Amino acid sequence: MISWINGELVESWQTNQKFFVLINCQGLGYEVQILESFFLILKTNQISNKNITLWIKHIKKEDSDFLFGFTSKDQKNFFIDILSIRGVGSQIGMGILNKFSISEVINAIKTQNKKLICSVPGIGQKMGDRLILELKSRFKSEILLEEGKSKDELEIKNPEINKIVDDLELTLKSLNYKNKEIKTILPILIKEVDILTTKKKKISFENLLKFAMNHLDSDCSNIAR
Repeated sequence: MISWINGELVESWQTNQKFFVLINCQGLGYEVQILESFFLILKTNQISNKNITLWIKHIKKEDSDFLFGFTSKDQKNFFIDILSIRGVGSQIGMGILNKFSISEVINAIKTQNKKLICSVPGIGQKMGDRLILELKSRFKSEILLEEGKSKDELEIKNPEINKIVDDLELTLKSLNYKNKEIKTILPILIKEVDILTTKKKKISFENLLKFAMNHLDSDCSNIAR
């Protein structure tokens, strides 16, 4: 059983609506299906010859093996929970996580937003009903936690920008930056978001990731000196 992989990114590619990376791990090449968001990060920022870490769900079938990679353990566990529902296959699970964050899915379950769930390709009305019903019981504690959150706990009030910052944190972890480094850069990123918002400039995930990586790599270079 493979739980996670840490290795050098060799290449990434797209086949139809599926996204893959090839990772060199101690001389072995592992082909892993990943989420579209991470694929776009790798392509947009031309990240290569860099070590990445992915949490792996290994699915073994009669004639083949499949590896699905995620930038966080929560994503992997959520994927596993989705697959445990009757009639839900791996590509529908990936489709849900390609389109929505975990918190967005949990909120849709809480509000019984079947329209949002059924917007994922491959999910019809009956499957949407079953997903909401079964996931509601599985994520009861998470739903209660979401309901009990105070607005003051959020450092960024705009939910769209807040999601970008959350995704940045996960991405930096998958690129093997240390937790201590990431905690240091997050307040700087939030300050940068405030500056861009004040100047009414466009805020994009790609630009903020480049900003964070340049800042972190610069700090590492200064320490090395």
